Amino acid sequence: MAKVEVNGVGLFYETGGDGDPLVLVHGSWGDHHDWDSVVHGLALRHRVLVYDRRGHSESDRPAGPGSRAEDEEDLAALMETLGFAPAFVVGNSFGASTALGLAARRPELFRAIAVHEPPLLDVVADVPDYRDEVAATRGRIDGVSELLRSGDALAGARAFVDTVAFGPGAWEQFPQELKDTFVANAPTFLDEQGDPHWAALDLEGLRGCAAPALLTRGSESPHWFWAVCERIAGALPGARTQVFEGAGHVPHVTHPERYVEELTAFFAAAE
Repeated sequence: MAKVEVNGVGLFYETGGDGDPLVLVHGSWGDHHDWDSVVHGLALRHRVLVYDRRGHSESDRPAGPGSRAEDEEDLAALMETLGFAPAFVVGNSFGASTALGLAARRPELFRAIAVHEPPLLDVVADVPDYRDEVAATRGRIDGVSELLRSGDALAGARAFVDTVAFGPGAWEQFPQELKDTFVANAPTFLDEQGDPHWAALDLEGLRGCAAPALLTRGSESPHWFWAVCERIAGALPGARTQVFEGAGHVPHVTHPERYVEELTAFFAAAE
């Protein structure tokens, strides 16, 4: 366990394993524990870095409005400060958006990149087949934000889990520790939503990233995620797409062994 200051913010991190550097970037609401089920398997072949993004759990929570660009700069600084650059980088959900955003600006930091379901709604906002689905998703996210602005972090967290990310009744299946983490990190989700560019991506900039890329979605997830992956794959020269059959938004949690196998094989081929 350790903490390092980058960009004026103290970030909690842990490292383990030996081999080529691998960085794991978690999504909204959670923290580095999101990767607990896969860290050991990945560390058998890699030197693994996990951390809490700013505003999450053990890392500092600066006051005032933030932006995804700050998370991207944190990731870059963390990799460079701890000697993890260039690295294989894995991101889930908002962490996937963060990794892709950084890759568009700092491609030299990436040996390869694997992302699962970045919620980049702006990327497919102009696709007629997904316009209604994207609008409905934005409406549900806005509903979560309204609850959080009212001060009801518990209701907001429950609404996000049940109506946006996992489906009805999922909140009740969460262990209490995970519920507590979601509630504690709820203010940061609201802060993320205040960034007008949280769902956008510089696709032209991404064309300059030659690193091999794996873009995945779960077969049980909303179809607009596939449209996002396809559009990003069209911008990344070395990209391919894949579906995790039977999985949803967090295959590293629900299907950890298969997730480790897929990532290990992908990064081995990219070495």
